Order: sequence, then structure tokens, then C-alpha cells
Amino acid sequence: MKRRLVLAAAASLASVNAWAQTPERRRKVGVLIDGSAPHRMPEVLRAGLASRGWVEGRTIAFDARYADGQPARAAEQAAELVKGEVDIIVAHFTPAVRAAMAATKTIPIIMAPAGAPVETGLVASLSRPGGNVTGVTNMAAELGGRRLQLLKDMIPSLGRVAVLASSHDAFTRPFLAYLEEAARSGGLQLDPVPVAGPPDFAAAFAKMAEVRAIIQGVFNSHRAAIVEIASKQSLPTMWFDRQAVAAGGLISLSANTNDIYERAAAMADKVLKGAKPADLPVEQPSIFELVINLKTAKALGLGLPQSVQVQADELIE
Repeated sequence: MKRRLVLAAAASLASVNAWAQTPERRRKVGVLIDGSAPHRMPEVLRAGLASRGWVEGRTIAFDARYADGQPARAAEQAAELVKGEVDIIVAHFTPAVRAAMAATKTIPIIMAPAGAPVETGLVASLSRPGGNVTGVTNMAAELGGRRLQLLKDMIPSLGRVAVLASSHDAFTRPFLAYLEEAARSGGLQLDPVPVAGPPDFAAAFAKMAEVRAIIQGVFNSHRAAIVEIASKQSLPTMWFDRQAVAAGGLISLSANTNDIYERAAAMADKVLKGAKPADLPVEQPSIFELVINLKTAKALGLGLPQSVQVQADELIE
């Protein structure tokens, strides 16, 4: 009897040891970016998950895809991520989030970030997102009034502003709505110019010949082409992307991207550990940055009022 008990105990211990030695299932994170490589978001996401105990190659793997600003490509890449059986999709910007949502109703999706997610139908509400989507918003639309005021401060005679708008990005509607409201209250004329993509940029800028400044908020992945055309026409450009200002754009006001990506990494960690997206409220940014390119301002013959200079987080020489 004792021998049978000992053998049973030994077998049980062997079973426990075998379970303990079984490697944890490696989770697969799909990353879908509306823009092009290289991009900082995957780097911050990797670091954020590593700091929370995930070991790349052992407990976690990444599959990063880039849509290069092409909606059809975003749809293809999202479908491939789902086919590759990822455990979660971290999507950058509204077109990528929408592509991921069209590809799956069950795999968790983290917005990293997406602008105006309620207005564009990505989530039911910020506090209760519902469905399989949550994440971080960048408040890019809500900052429209501040952007117009900054342009007015730098160009006192400003009366007419063009907006380079997208004919296919759902974010365009709330982006324009906030700007139009601010323009009415500020006595400015706003001229939206919708385009489908880069092939239409030249024609769009030809329509902007009489405006004094341009606001751009949906074609960041094509920043180089836009900056080049605007420079040739001596048009000041307002962005929500620091990289565009570093590339020669005039000014940007945006949420701090590192803060957003780190928040997204924290949310991805929670979901990978079992939290449901529907139960995680969408987070809003708390750190914003104003960046001005002094060289571009000088080339455009614009001064930098003290009232604007003291607000700047970075002045690019």
C-alpha cells in the first residue's frame, strides 16, 4: 500500500515538474502602421512591453506591417496579420485601425493612436469602448482651435487658411468640424481641399494660391512631398507631427508621441494578460508639444512673437 502511495506521489510530482518546465506560450503582436518605415512606434512598443517582463523571441514576437498611406494596402496587411493568428493588433492612425476592425471582430485592437475615435465610429465611447477596440486618442481634431490661433499669432494679417483634407480618411470629418467651428468664431475663412492621395497634391496646392497658410492633419506619411510643394509656393504649414517640422514644415502642435506610444504599450500589456478591450477606457494624452522651425519661419519672412516663443517646447534651428 505504501509503495503504491509513493509511486502515485512520484508520478504526481513528475507531472507537476513537467508542467512547470513547459515553456509559456509565446504571444504574437501584430503592428499595423498607416505610414512607412522606419517608424518609432514599434520601437517604443517593444521597449514598453520588455519593461513589463515580455521577452522578445521567448514570450513575445512582433509582426510589423506598413501601409505606406494606402488604404488598400492597409486592408491587405490587416488580413495577413489575422491570418498569421496574432493575439493582438496595435494600430497606428485611423485608417490602420479601421482596416484591422474590418479584418477581425474578435482579436483585440489597440489604437496607438487614433484621432476622434468616437466621432469616427471606432469606439462607442471613451469610458466604455465596447467591442474589441480600445487604446489612446491623440486629440488631433480637438486641437484645431489652438492651431488656428497660433497661425494667427504668427501671421497677424491671416484671413484665409486652406486645409489639405482626405477624401477617404474618416478622421477628416471631425478634423474639419473642429477647425470650421474655430474659424467661424475667429473670423477666418477656411478652405478645405479634399484629395485622394499624393498624385493630387500638385493640383490641390494650385487651388491654394490665394490662401495665407495651410493646415495638414491626415497625410503625415507623405510629409516630405507636402513640405516640398509648400516651400516652393512659400506657404506656411501647420502640422500635428514634429517630424514634419524637422523636415521643413513651419510649426506643429501635437500630443507627445512617446507618451502616447508608452500608454499604448501599457494597454497592450493589460490585454495580453487577460483584460478585455471593452473594459479598458480609451486614454487621452496629457503631454503636448509645440515645435517651430526657425529656419523655415525666416525663409517665409515670418517673425516669432514672444507670445508664441515662450509656448514652444522646441525651436529647430
